[in-house]
Amino acid sequence: MHTHDLSDWIHSHTFDQGSRAAERGTRWVMWITAVMMVFEIAAGWWYNSMALLADGWHMSSHAVALGLSAFAYAAARKYALDPRFAFGTWKIEVLAGFASALFLLAVAAWMVVGSVERLLDSKPIHYEEAIVIAVIGLVVNLVCAIILGRSHEDHGHTHGHGHSHAHAEDSAGHSTKKHDHDASHHHDLNLKAAYLHVIADAATSVLAVIALIGGLVWGWSWLDPVMGILGAVMVAVWAKGLLLETSKVLLDREMDHPVVDEIREVVETGAESGHTKVTDLHVWRVGKRVYSCAISVVTHDVSLTPETIRKQLAVHEEIVHCTIEIQFCEEANKS
Repeated sequence: MHTHDLSDWIHSHTFDQGSRAAERGTRWVMWITAVMMVFEIAAGWWYNSMALLADGWHMSSHAVALGLSAFAYAAARKYALDPRFAFGTWKIEVLAGFASALFLLAVAAWMVVGSVERLLDSKPIHYEEAIVIAVIGLVVNLVCAIILGRSHEDHGHTHGHGHSHAHAEDSAGHSTKKHDHDASHHHDLNLKAAYLHVIADAATSVLAVIALIGGLVWGWSWLDPVMGILGAVMVAVWAKGLLLETSKVLLDREMDHPVVDEIREVVETGAESGHTKVTDLHVWRVGKRVYSCAISVVTHDVSLTPETIRKQLAVHEEIVHCTIEIQFCEEANKS
């Protein structure tokens, strides 16, 4: 448990250089995507390619979602020290990721409807021109993926040194190497949502190119809408995964996280008397890699204080705020 004020922690850790790099990268990708979106939709309509048109409209949803991600970074930074946000504004970013996943699902549904309509009522496609546009779209998507990928690396380098290392054993002989288990949960869900939108764009662009080449070379006009349906399925699967991740954070479903067992172990085995039990424990995430907890314990140890428990928990750097209630057994009170 750290003794510094939680608001100081939010200011110095949540909106660091990595977060600002992610915000800048997201904003750049948003504008690039918006320009390419207009280009692809116009070309898909003009050349009568459902795969190209679907990719363009799909990209339009990504432009909106990327704008939402950029807005979330700005809003979270602006209100970082607003006392009305008890544990900071990080969940604004998570909420943006959740909304982005909903956008992905909506676009997937639209792609299916449009592709089925095109299967039932096929129209001639200008394959050569459409292929050129699809390839340009793919290149743009790859450039955007590189920009966001670098932002993700900057984010990881900024945060990676703080919690991934192994500590020496504490006074109770507990190794803290368990910190490594949380590495997979430290990613920026808002940045991940933006990155997922770009990757989904790239995937649908690849499918569009394949469909158009198949139609040009072998005359398989049906391949164009079929690839639209396949792309919709891929997007829906990715959106589902993002919804599960973000909703878990928004609903504070963290009690199956390994850090919960670590807190319980430290408190119950850390008391010198060995007669301390955790009777109630609630853990929730307040940042990308940090948690708050509320603990109730019952003990025979009359010398046990909340400050003692905080010192025991200090070995776990990811716990930045803790509310502690201690109840003493009747035997302890009599003594």
